[in-house]
Amino acid sequence: MTTNGNASDSYPILRLVESPADLRKLPREQLRPLADQLRSFLLHSVAQTGGHLSSNLGTVELTVALHYVFNTPDDRLVWDVGHQTYPHKILTGRRERMATLRQFGGISGFPLRSESAYDTFGTAHSSTSISAAFGMAQAARLKDEDRWSVAIIGDGAMTAGMAFEALNNAGVAEDGRLLVILNDNDMSISPPVGALNRYLAQLMSGQFYAAAKNVGKSVLKPVPPLFELAKRFEQHAKGMVVPATLFEKFGFNYIGPIDGHDLESLIPTLENIRNLKGPQFLHVVTKKGQGYRLAEADPVAYHGPSKFDPAVGITKPAAPPRRTFTQVFGQWLCDMAAEDERLVGITPAMREGSGMVEFHRRFPDRYFDVGIAEQHAVTFAAGLATEGLKPVVAIYSTFLQRGYDQLIHDVALQNLPVVFALDRAGLVGADGATHAGAYDIAYVRCIPNMSMACPADERECRQLLSSAYAQQHPVCVRYPRGAGVGEEPLADLVPLPFGKGELRRQAQAAPAGQRVAVLAFGTLLYPALQAAEALDLSVVNMRWAKPLDEDLLREVALAHDALVTLEEGCVMGGAGSAVLESLQRLQLQRPVLQLGLPDAFIPHGDPARLLALQGLDAEGIERQIRARFGFWPGTAAVQA
Repeated sequence: MTTNGNASDSYPILRLVESPADLRKLPREQLRPLADQLRSFLLHSVAQTGGHLSSNLGTVELTVALHYVFNTPDDRLVWDVGHQTYPHKILTGRRERMATLRQFGGISGFPLRSESAYDTFGTAHSSTSISAAFGMAQAARLKDEDRWSVAIIGDGAMTAGMAFEALNNAGVAEDGRLLVILNDNDMSISPPVGALNRYLAQLMSGQFYAAAKNVGKSVLKPVPPLFELAKRFEQHAKGMVVPATLFEKFGFNYIGPIDGHDLESLIPTLENIRNLKGPQFLHVVTKKGQGYRLAEADPVAYHGPSKFDPAVGITKPAAPPRRTFTQVFGQWLCDMAAEDERLVGITPAMREGSGMVEFHRRFPDRYFDVGIAEQHAVTFAAGLATEGLKPVVAIYSTFLQRGYDQLIHDVALQNLPVVFALDRAGLVGADGATHAGAYDIAYVRCIPNMSMACPADERECRQLLSSAYAQQHPVCVRYPRGAGVGEEPLADLVPLPFGKGELRRQAQAAPAGQRVAVLAFGTLLYPALQAAEALDLSVVNMRWAKPLDEDLLREVALAHDALVTLEEGCVMGGAGSAVLESLQRLQLQRPVLQLGLPDAFIPHGDPARLLALQGLDAEGIERQIRARFGFWPGTAAVQA
């Protein structure tokens, strides 16, 4: 078996498939070996690049069956979230590009309309597929086009309200060709939660119904009239054993559950569905990590691994890595919960990603995983806060965007003391634009009663979380993915002063007219300090984007001839804009260079490289300051 990620003689059938049209030409008996080769290729490819693995191993047969039965791309496939679409990408002409997966200039880890006609809708956040596919189905009806729209959604994504909003709307549209496939693998990124998961488990535990159906078919199939009678009885039996399923109440014709790894079940079922009318709902059961023993045993660990040897599996690094900001938050959460029994922790289905595993273990009664339901998470926290509890919502920056109305209406308007721990602030690397936390400073600071802290390192992260927790109004603390510079957090829970920054470096010999200060927000403080050594700049660690430390800002502005604002967030409306607003309010005029993320979506790639491309590494910061002010060495004074 080859491990270089390229189709070779190890994949003789897969090599024949350059598009779904090629797949549909294969004899049906070759589909099972094709699926086996696809799974092997996928495993060895992802092992070389890193990426999502467990979810993709689980959708191999389903992907083969969908492209075999449906006339893609004329028939539309919409993959919810999209982190399970690597088999889809391989079968739709991108096999040779899998070696570039999630790398700068390479193919995305999610569906991307600009990448392929087969990626009919860009996804990466959950629970959007049914809405999008329903829109496509209605467009086909209005344009008098005879084609199917298929949404493939996981059981985790089905916990989100948006999915049910779409079901509610689509279930009454009897004249469209819409198929919703529930890919039920009993495993979202974190363990699935809620009443819906319990309901699906009850459906799957109907052993009497499943056994009776299979025995009846095997016994009666040789006698066609009796077999047809058995099939009719099956429909009635489903009503008796699984009465009036939830999805039928929404107006869908419910079919299933069926084995999502059995092509002999999948293909005939999909072929039959193609001949039906009205909204259809197919329930398939798959296993995350299917076909790779290590991933089957631990699908969470293999959800998004870095590079590894498939023969060995994921191994621990020889030296322990630096502590991440997420781990700093997780430890702080446990320590503060031990000090204050009012603290409750909330996550929208990201227990592992947000560093809450230990908190869940130690404080199970105060841990709430609300499922993929960010709007509910925010308002749920507001309800807890009204009763005197102290909610901490651990949520990715990009996901809080989904609960923005609730942030304004339910938390800020009522001035409730909720702490939002915003993980993945700034650029996130391989996940790309859909997951980048580029907008939180801009969208939070415009809301009355809200505050925003921007720790520069791990130590400040812990201290500013304590500062946020001590307030009696809502506060966000933003921090990036991964590790910082390695500043060891202090053991205590002593906060830093609210709304106050610090002067970290004073320019030593800059003459009058050439004195420049950098106002850094967050972890870019450290490349700013590097640039400052080369240019003899003053550097201010602002710490808070809202409220700004206006006393410090006035002092720095009066002592310098020009200012530079620096943030790993969007420039438009961000912390630099806040500085300009404050300078105007203080009636101080200074040239200001705003450095941050541009008015553009930043693609996927290595985070350090992406920052460098935006001029936000030490070299880029120095270069942009020289270009803007042009006074080193020994040139004229700064010009406005």
